[in-house]
This record gives sequence, structure tokens and C-alpha cells, in this order.
Amino acid sequence: MKGIFPVDRFAAMDTPFYYYDTDLLRDTLRAINAEVGRHDGFVMHYAIKANANPKVLNVICQAGLGADCVSGGEIRASLQSGFSPRKIVYAGVGKSDWEIDLGLEKGIFCFNVESVAELEVINERARLLGKTAPVAFRINPDVGAHTHSNITTGLAENKFGIAMRDMVSTIELALQMSNIRFIGLHFHIGSQILNMGDFAALCNRINDLQRQLELLRIKVEHINVGGGLGVDYEHPNRVPLPDFKSYFDTFSRHLQLRPGQQLHFELGRAVVAQCGSLITRCLYVKEGAVKRFAIVDAGMSDLIRPALYQAYHKIENISSEAPTETYDVVGPICESSDVFGKSVDLNATHRGDFIAIRSAGAYGEIMASVYNCRPLPRGYIKEDF
Repeated sequence: MKGIFPVDRFAAMDTPFYYYDTDLLRDTLRAINAEVGRHDGFVMHYAIKANANPKVLNVICQAGLGADCVSGGEIRASLQSGFSPRKIVYAGVGKSDWEIDLGLEKGIFCFNVESVAELEVINERARLLGKTAPVAFRINPDVGAHTHSNITTGLAENKFGIAMRDMVSTIELALQMSNIRFIGLHFHIGSQILNMGDFAALCNRINDLQRQLELLRIKVEHINVGGGLGVDYEHPNRVPLPDFKSYFDTFSRHLQLRPGQQLHFELGRAVVAQCGSLITRCLYVKEGAVKRFAIVDAGMSDLIRPALYQAYHKIENISSEAPTETYDVVGPICESSDVFGKSVDLNATHRGDFIAIRSAGAYGEIMASVYNCRPLPRGYIKEDF
């Protein structure tokens, strides 16, 4: 759908760059808020790690979402974009002292704790600062997800979370600590999940764990189920919004919340992926021995997902209406893995044409690097044009 891009205004821009359709972003946020509003006690946090472009964060903050952070830098970015510290949750398997201190000093809502060793450090840092740290324990539920092995996080073999067998003893330890306030449980099983059965399995596991805790009269105020909802990378024009209704309804049907409990979500990709595109120019069309290559000025340093995860992104020539031809779309990086797509049907492509790599709003700009001493890509929102 070439009409969604102001191609005539791109001519003056240096490529590659990220373009964010803020109309679609706001439509996505409205859809999320509408579905969350149908369920009592549901609370939404945006996972900053998906995209921390300040202009994108500002739009998300204005929609009233909280923030899910996995570093001190993300806490700072959230605060600078206007997110209330009382809506910030801080996860991550390796929190450093300064990051813990920052969360304590700013009065964030919750630390999602992943080990006893971390709990002990948070208690000590809170004692030194004269604070009480609200904590939820991230429990590894040993629930698999139908997704890429690099982005599944809920199996016993993964580095994340506290083993289920250690849940009770860890909570009991926390209840004895003078500078810790236990408020909940946290879970996250992976990313780019499209099978609602994976989330239903998580709900069943949480129900079992809650029953165990009730037998011990341990009260849980908050349940945090992370994020993980996937998007349709193949059809960003036809399916621009994820299936939020099925996602939230799955938790409403299968998770047995107790009276007064709040259920927290931490969606990232589902919020921003479809609104973002990487815009690049074709540098050369190379006729190889067995293939035709469209060599573009964006590389794996600008969008690493295809190289790292073998991820698919729809690729469009937004400058051409000519009949389609087949290309391997590749970048200039000196790596054989610097490939955005193989055997891609594009409208006949020539030097200077603008190529849009779609559904790149999540884990695109935020994961960019300066490999090969290349400058970081800039990010623009629709209003910038």
C-alpha cells in the first residue's frame, strides 16, 4: 500500500531511516484500551525494549499506558517521556546496583525479581536508601511457546525466572525482609506468539500456583503475565492490528483471578511493530549468475532481525508501479547474513527507488548498531513530514 508513505517527501531525506505511521499507532492504542477496558482489573504496560524512540514513547504515554523496563536506561527514557513512576515495572535478570537505586529513588511500582541473589541485593540497597522495595517474583512456569527458540523464555532451561519448586521458599524469605514488600507474581513465556493455546497453558499453570499459595495463606495482589502477542508480518496492510480481543479474552476465560487482584500485561511488539517501516534506497541492481540482487543502503546494522532470527519482513518498492520481478534484497554490510529477503517479488526496481521493509517498528531502530562504522539510522514520525 504505497499510499501510506509520503514518498515525494522522502526524496530530501538521507536513507536509511525509520518511518512511524502514528495514525496506525494511535489506532492500535485505542484498540488496546478498548479491549482492556472490557475487563475489570486489567492493566497495560508498554515494553520499552521494543522501541524507545522518544516521539513514539510520547504517543504511547499519552494513551495512558504504563511502562515495562528491563534496564536503568529504559527507566530514564520512560520518565523523560512522561510515564509515571507509579506505572513502571522493572524486570531483567541482571539488575546492577545503580539501576536498583534509580528504581527505588524514583518510586517505581514494582521490581520483577528473578533470583534470591537479586532479592538480597534489592533488600540491602533499599535498606541503605531508607526505602521499601515492592517486588513481584518472576516464576519460570516451564511452559513452552510456539515461537523461535531465541525468543522463548518460559522453559526450565531458559535463564529467566525462579524455578517453580523454589517459589514458596523465596516468597517466605521475602516476607521476612524488612525492606521488601511482596506484591505479586510475574511470568513471561516468549515473544511473537500467535497460538492462544500457549497463553491458556500459562493461565492453567498460574491457577495451580495460586492454589498452592492459598493453602499457605500467602496473598498475591498482582499477577503479571508479561506480553508475547505476535503480529502478522506477512500481511501488514491487510492485518495491521493484532488480535487483541482473542488475547485478552483468553486470560479473562482461563485465568482465575481472585477478588481485588490486578492483572498486568507487558505488550511491546504488538503495540509498535506494524506502525514502523525501515525506508532504504536501492543502490544497485546486480545481475548474478543465478540471481538478481537489489542492493540497498540499509544493512543488518539497521535491522538485525532477519540475520539474527531469520525473521520475515514484507518488502515493497514504494517508488515503482512496474510489473514485478524477483530479487534477493541485500545490504552493504560485509557479512553473508546481511540479507533482508530472498526471492522477493518487487515492482521492477532501479537505482534510487525507495524500498520499505515493513513491520519494523519493534526491535528495529532500538537494536541498531554502528557495525562497519555505519551511523545509526534516524527515526521519524508521520508528523515530521
